[in-house]
Amino acid sequence: GALRCEAHPGNNSLCEYFFLFFVCFGNHSWTAMKFLLVFDFDHTIVDENSDTWIVRCAPDKKLPNGLQNSYRPGHWTEYMGRVFVYLGDSGIQEDDMKRTMTAIPFTAGMVDLLGFIGKNKEFFDCIIVSDSNTVFIDWILKAADFHEVFDEVFTNPAAFSSTGYLTVQNFHAHHCPKCPKNLCKRKVLKEFLDKQSERGVSYAQIAYIGDGGNDLCPVTFLRKGDVAMPRRGYTLEKKISQLSQDFCPIECSVLVWSSAVEIMSYLKLLIKEQLK
Repeated sequence: GALRCEAHPGNNSLCEYFFLFFVCFGNHSWTAMKFLLVFDFDHTIVDENSDTWIVRCAPDKKLPNGLQNSYRPGHWTEYMGRVFVYLGDSGIQEDDMKRTMTAIPFTAGMVDLLGFIGKNKEFFDCIIVSDSNTVFIDWILKAADFHEVFDEVFTNPAAFSSTGYLTVQNFHAHHCPKCPKNLCKRKVLKEFLDKQSERGVSYAQIAYIGDGGNDLCPVTFLRKGDVAMPRRGYTLEKKISQLSQDFCPIECSVLVWSSAVEIMSYLKLLIKEQLK
């Protein structure tokens, strides 16, 4: 957008000079002050799996056995496509689905954490990498007024068809043997960091906040100065522990959390250190 200096509205040439100085000479150190927060969504930001939560819309709040049993490991997105067809065939409307999704609970302390990040965006870039879908995440974040906390959301693209059915596609194709067919979160994170690097943006530290098995792949990509934040009692924490027991621990630090308030305390320390 256009550069404007509110403090000196009549002196924009001077402001432009300082802006260009930062871009040309100070950009690397200036942006290096920022921290990157990478969030999973299901069981991390919200305290449920958004894909299974939508079943509350279904007749009798359950799926037929044949549909339930049709899931094949690594092919969740295709399974959800069939669930959405069933909901559409059952006459479930977009408004019904939206009402159900926006009632999903946030994890303990998450509302406080996201509010805190929103007030301190000069220190944090914030992205979501999720196996949910664009429609659900958009509804939930906008209803709670948290959509501006996040700079980008990487998830399976979804949209309502002209006949009112929700459709979902795979996020991308990849060759990682450890990840589900539709999404390798490590690849997403690497491509995001490469793109930021091309723009002259690097990060003082990356914090990865997640819970699931598919969060391990990006966590192994993190380096010594970074931090993995697995949710206590969930698969990611167990997989990280297993790696340590197998004598191939991850490089980054590990901070286990039960309430997102613990994450907020850590971020407050980061800011304090940054301001010294």
